[in-house]
Amino acid sequence: MEKVSTKKKEATKFPKEQYLKWHEDMLLMRRFEERSQQMYLQQKIRGFCHIYSGQEAVAAGCISAIRPDDNIITAYRDHAIPLAKGTEPKYVMAELFAKATGCSKGKGGSMHIFDVKHKFFGGHGIVGGQIPLGAGLAFADKYKGNDNVTLCLMGDGAVRQGAFHEALNMAMTWKLPVIFIIENNGYAMGTSVERTSNVKDLYELGRAFDMPSFAVDGMHCEPVHEAISTAVERARKGEGPTLLEMKTYRYRGHSMSDPANYRTKEEVEKYKGEDPINQTLEILKKHNWITDAEVEATEKKIKDLIDDAVKFAEESPYPDASELYKDVYMQEDYPYIMD
Repeated sequence: MEKVSTKKKEATKFPKEQYLKWHEDMLLMRRFEERSQQMYLQQKIRGFCHIYSGQEAVAAGCISAIRPDDNIITAYRDHAIPLAKGTEPKYVMAELFAKATGCSKGKGGSMHIFDVKHKFFGGHGIVGGQIPLGAGLAFADKYKGNDNVTLCLMGDGAVRQGAFHEALNMAMTWKLPVIFIIENNGYAMGTSVERTSNVKDLYELGRAFDMPSFAVDGMHCEPVHEAISTAVERARKGEGPTLLEMKTYRYRGHSMSDPANYRTKEEVEKYKGEDPINQTLEILKKHNWITDAEVEATEKKIKDLIDDAVKFAEESPYPDASELYKDVYMQEDYPYIMD
């Protein structure tokens, strides 16, 4: 028999279904990344591998506030976001394995996940390289006359790039429907924001361009969803871009090769106490919206999904040598710009 919670229920701004969706999406991201770590240590995933664990509320809150036909583009910490956007885990895992069945045909690997069908445009290994591309995606939609928006995510280190300032200036001048999102996890690789910038509150950088700019709690889905919803509404009305600084944290090092010795155990534990998955689950339990059996069922469902993804990746072939010269300048089935 399930225990009934006696905790006082607090009012929420979102319905049960939304919290259930956030919980399942974030759990999928976390478990996928945990398995990616295992596969990397077994040398089934090679090269660089950047883990998203801890930042899931940003992805989940962003996706719940946009439409399926809206674009997302990000940097190289990019496994989790397409999962929330709708990409099947097996295609992401196959890409990490560099297999032909991967969502980038095995040619991109960990840092270059791509899925045109779900309007996910990377995964970019060049620091800040995706920022002007995000403005370009928004320009294409404005040129076509639709009301789609683009979410352009970046790390706190990317705002040091000149392309960041150039893209913000152009986007504001042309009132492009793009939302620039800084996932500020506190460290650009191993260097803290405090050591690299005179401006500690990175959202203030947008004010140089008269762009609406705000700081957001990136450890909870609710404020992320609300901030994105407001920015999206503004963009769809033709009022231009917004800059949002999501205050978040990564539980792993910069990449799998980073032991993260530059931060204390106390700091990591502090943020683990704000784990976005646990926070969402606590709300679900507080309102008796989920039972222990249902939590276990969700865990099993996701475990089975990831087990199947690993099996699919392991059994898939590597790209044929004839693929070497294909997709060099553009993907053959690229309807977004070819229609």
